[in-house]
Amino acid sequence: MSVVLALISSAVAMTLIVGLRYLAASGAFAAATRWRHPGLYAGLDRQIRREIGWSLASAAIYGVPAGIIAWGWQQRGWTQISSNLADWPLWYWPLSVLAYLVAHDTWFYWTHRLMHRPRWFRIAHAVHHASRPPTAWAAMAFHPVEALTGAVVIPALVFLIPIHWSALATVLAIMTVMGVTNHMGWEIFPRIVWGGRMGKWLITASHHQRHHVEYRGNYGLYFRFWDRLCGTDRGLGSFASPPRGAGAGGSATAAGAAERHGADQLA
Repeated sequence: MSVVLALISSAVAMTLIVGLRYLAASGAFAAATRWRHPGLYAGLDRQIRREIGWSLASAAIYGVPAGIIAWGWQQRGWTQISSNLADWPLWYWPLSVLAYLVAHDTWFYWTHRLMHRPRWFRIAHAVHHASRPPTAWAAMAFHPVEALTGAVVIPALVFLIPIHWSALATVLAIMTVMGVTNHMGWEIFPRIVWGGRMGKWLITASHHQRHHVEYRGNYGLYFRFWDRLCGTDRGLGSFASPPRGAGAGGSATAAGAAERHGADQLA
């Protein structure tokens, strides 16, 4: 098999994996929502179809670079991914997971703030905020421009920070679970996680919900560190029913709402 064909095959395979992972995770938490909060997504069928469409398009954008790098790791020894736990002390395993999460959170915070600049919001981020309220299917509902900003960070990190493949799989699992649960419209974690001492630093749906209601602040992904440091932490939100404005004009509605609330301006 030629190198080009092998790269294409790996990219297609990874796109399918990312897409199936999204469908499985979002589908599972959507089912949990129907069981735990019947009727929460009532009347949102059109919005959910739109969320799935954008998310599957994002799966390709995430899958292509991941597939190319996966091929390079296996066939050419690219990256600092290891398959041997003995390469580092055991304490490095959790440390590498934390390092990836902190780096990813930092990248996400600053690119997310950028996406709330008026120009970038209208071009790209309004697609995500057109989900009003967001559902479990909205985790990857991004415009391709925004999807590109998210698709590069983990592939870049595997060249910079050594990590065992199982630790990387853990990072991807956390990324998937938090991406879905932060958008599904209710709090799945116990109060001790989001309302206690941990909640002062960890982000769950209670924190991210306020971002989707107010459009400003609460830009982090996993941790509240950058929001607290930069004065953009708005605290926890509630799950009272927000305005519902998705559908064909959802992006325009979201853009208008963002302008009314005031899009963020980076210094």
